[in-house]
Amino acid sequence: MAEKFAFTYEERKRMASQTAEILTEEIGLKGDAIEAVQLIPDIEEGNIALDEVEQKYGASVARILHGLNRIQQLYDKNPAVESENFRNLLLSFAEDMRVILIMIANRVNLMRQIRDTENVEAKLEVSQEAAYLYAPLAHKLGLYKLKSELEDLSLKYMEHDAYYHIREKLSATKAARDAYIDRFIKPVEQKMMEAGIRCHIKGRTKSIHSIWQKMQKQKCPFEGVYDLFAIRIIIDCPLEQEKMQCWQAYSIITDMYQPNPKRLRDWLSVPKSNGYESLHITVLGPEQKWVEVQIRTERMDEIAERGVAAHWRYKGVKGETGLDEWLTNIRTMLEHADGLDAMDQFKMELYEDEVFVFTPAGDLWKFPAGATVLDFAYHIHSKLGNQCTGGRISGKVVPIRYELKSGDQVEILTSTNQKPRQEWLNIVKTSRAKSKIRLALKETQVKDGLFAKEMLERKFRNRKIEQDDSIMFNVIRKMGYKEVSDFYKAIADGVLDTNDVLDKFLELRGKEAVVTGDNQARSASEFELDESKIAGLNQQVNDDVLVIDRNLKGLDYQLAKCCSPIYGDDVFGFVTVNGGIKIHRCDCPNAPELRRRFGYRIVKAKWSGKGSSQYSIALRVIGNDDIGIVNNLTSIISKEEKLVLRSINIDSHDGLFSGNIVVMLEDTSRLEALIKKLRTVKGVKQVDRI
Repeated sequence: MAEKFAFTYEERKRMASQTAEILTEEIGLKGDAIEAVQLIPDIEEGNIALDEVEQKYGASVARILHGLNRIQQLYDKNPAVESENFRNLLLSFAEDMRVILIMIANRVNLMRQIRDTENVEAKLEVSQEAAYLYAPLAHKLGLYKLKSELEDLSLKYMEHDAYYHIREKLSATKAARDAYIDRFIKPVEQKMMEAGIRCHIKGRTKSIHSIWQKMQKQKCPFEGVYDLFAIRIIIDCPLEQEKMQCWQAYSIITDMYQPNPKRLRDWLSVPKSNGYESLHITVLGPEQKWVEVQIRTERMDEIAERGVAAHWRYKGVKGETGLDEWLTNIRTMLEHADGLDAMDQFKMELYEDEVFVFTPAGDLWKFPAGATVLDFAYHIHSKLGNQCTGGRISGKVVPIRYELKSGDQVEILTSTNQKPRQEWLNIVKTSRAKSKIRLALKETQVKDGLFAKEMLERKFRNRKIEQDDSIMFNVIRKMGYKEVSDFYKAIADGVLDTNDVLDKFLELRGKEAVVTGDNQARSASEFELDESKIAGLNQQVNDDVLVIDRNLKGLDYQLAKCCSPIYGDDVFGFVTVNGGIKIHRCDCPNAPELRRRFGYRIVKAKWSGKGSSQYSIALRVIGNDDIGIVNNLTSIISKEEKLVLRSINIDSHDGLFSGNIVVMLEDTSRLEALIKKLRTVKGVKQVDRI
């Protein structure tokens, strides 16, 4: 990145020394890491080759420089640094953990040096990377001073006016702020001492960058940010008394100052998953100003300050478990005396289950380990995947089975003659590719099926045989196929001969009689009226009568459960295979299919009589989960004359309720009136008949 500013060799040597100083003083690195940093300008200048480094300076120095070189190559591909994938790829490229620490120190030094540069575009690019990538890494590592410097400098370069506006405001209010913190702390210290709690209390002003973030988030001016500082109470007590004394301190603070209960954060009872423990409370301090107070012990403060708290994770920068553990290990090594020696042997094994690859345009994508060129093709587009014949990586042609490696730049090769195959499902790794292949195979099967069906129909026409769907279904079953699609696929694949199908059709047609006689509406006059059989599925009295076909009454019928018709609905009859009649609503979901496939079994039907029988009707109700809304619904139903509530089942989720109500009523006019009343209940959004 430094090359964007055209530094001379002497300037780069000086900057390398400054970076080494940051590494030593701020991070605590020495030895091979410092030696590697000092060699960077010479490698860039060509004074020494990477291969020579190992012979002259050892394997450890060579490994660090190799990691830095790989990351430089990654930058050359110019991916978007603000993406989570780029962070992960960068970390997976850094074989030695010191590479990451050198990068952070180098970026801090670079940010310091470019203050007066005229290359505004490069300055902005460097600043964006500092904000999106290096500052969060530094924060996680516990390098808070470097993290704050990176954030403030990036803001200074990217939002010049905002930075200086906040800085001037802070300077103007510093004396008053310090005096206020003192006024807040002194009485608290006195109370703590009286309670026998040993502690020290300090106030800290937020960084310019964090104040700017607050102003952006809350859309307010500087004066609108009330929590410019926080008070931290750090208690010195034995481990077994920690919780008790923290809550005691909390009690003292909230007795002295009015708390805001919505701002209580209890990470004492249940610590964060990253180990952070503390009590946070916001109270109304002197002069009616809100003040954030953090209560923790020396042990808790030490854990938080060492970086385990990982504030950047819950402030919007996403991280992953493996990354967190790895970065915490780095900090732990730095904290221990023997850590620097152990670092020589430490290598990263992060993201072994993921690979990061580039498109020809330089975009960066993440795939699971073992993903292939075919996965990559389907990730771009289904059509590209369906026609994929292989790929080209680093100028070399590879097959569709080639497993991707981090850093690969993949170009997909295609052919219009290529088609998805069943065995491709065993080649791909991602569920996205698998589902797209299955869909393509299914579409191919549908096309082949339509072709086979058309071919079979042509055979029927040529032999002047009238095709019958019901017999055809029997043919398919008799020939051993459970699915119609499998049957037509067998014809398309040449497994099944169309002549054999026709022979089977003629055989079954000779044996089976088409539905006639007693099952046809015209012969229903032969039915004898049996008063005991006139009851419908939910009927309780005999006042409702169905007139079927040519004014025939008294036929044995049932109300279809799929649409639950009631008196007043437009209905039709369907003659079943056993001779009975099922009554469906004309708008039944199954009606179109019944008419299409079995039109000869459809008979007319209509209601007559008084409409006094009761029918079971289910209603779907959706609305706001307000207090008493269920009582309001049931109250309306109970007030209705001759209307019985059979059941009510309500579920509530995220402030909404939905459920089913089953009632007994006489006809559609009563049903429409009930639905209209239920819709008037406050909070009800939708009432529909099921």
